[in-house]
Amino acid sequence: MKKNLFDNQMNKSKKHECVLVISDLHIPYHHPQSFDFLKAIKKKYKDIDLVVNIGDELDQHGLSFHDTDPDLSSPGDELSISKKYIKELEKMYPEMVLLHSNHSSLIYRRALKHGMPKAYLKSYNDFLDVGPGWEWVDDLNIKLSNGQECFMTHGISADGLKLAMQYGKHVVQGHFHSKFNIQYFSNPDNLVWSLQVGCLTNQRSMAFNYSRQFRLRFIIGCGIIINGWPRLLPMVLDHNGNWIGELV
Repeated sequence: MKKNLFDNQMNKSKKHECVLVISDLHIPYHHPQSFDFLKAIKKKYKDIDLVVNIGDELDQHGLSFHDTDPDLSSPGDELSISKKYIKELEKMYPEMVLLHSNHSSLIYRRALKHGMPKAYLKSYNDFLDVGPGWEWVDDLNIKLSNGQECFMTHGISADGLKLAMQYGKHVVQGHFHSKFNIQYFSNPDNLVWSLQVGCLTNQRSMAFNYSRQFRLRFIIGCGIIINGWPRLLPMVLDHNGNWIGELV
């Protein structure tokens, strides 16, 4: 059996100089211009050597354990629509590490609830028709170009800095759509940071009706780590909710 390069917390011998972190597209309910935004990032940052999709690349609204909207697509139709976008994303970034997450893993969670053995289930690569360049893992540890380690997870704690303090290393999270920040903590021995990368969803979609009463709005964007240091890449929208068409 082929050994998973990212098993056992990834290949720790490789140091990464430029890491793009994409989070929470919730395809097919992603922001309609999010792919244009990602293409602009790829064009500007030509030295990206690792792309991490930190989870919820799919929404799978029709499979949710919560109430679903009957006016949205059935699970089968949603998957068919999603696969078209997934193929476009794969063409843009043919090599990507994706983290297991609460939405994208819904098919497996449903199967577990109903007692279905794993042997009956297809892999992500199979049911999404993507090649071996896309690889799904639980959590991820990578080594940055400055030799420091960075832990990536879909979302364990709303307080990313607290997680970094507990782990004693840099931490990157998605999941929390309204969290888009970089925080630092230092002690006599080390300086660690946390990076929370927002999302790329379309909050106006009916799939997110539950969020309309939220006091906080979703923050649209990505994160990037260059030479060991994190940066935020906001997808700035105009008053109509459209991307302004340039990186800031």
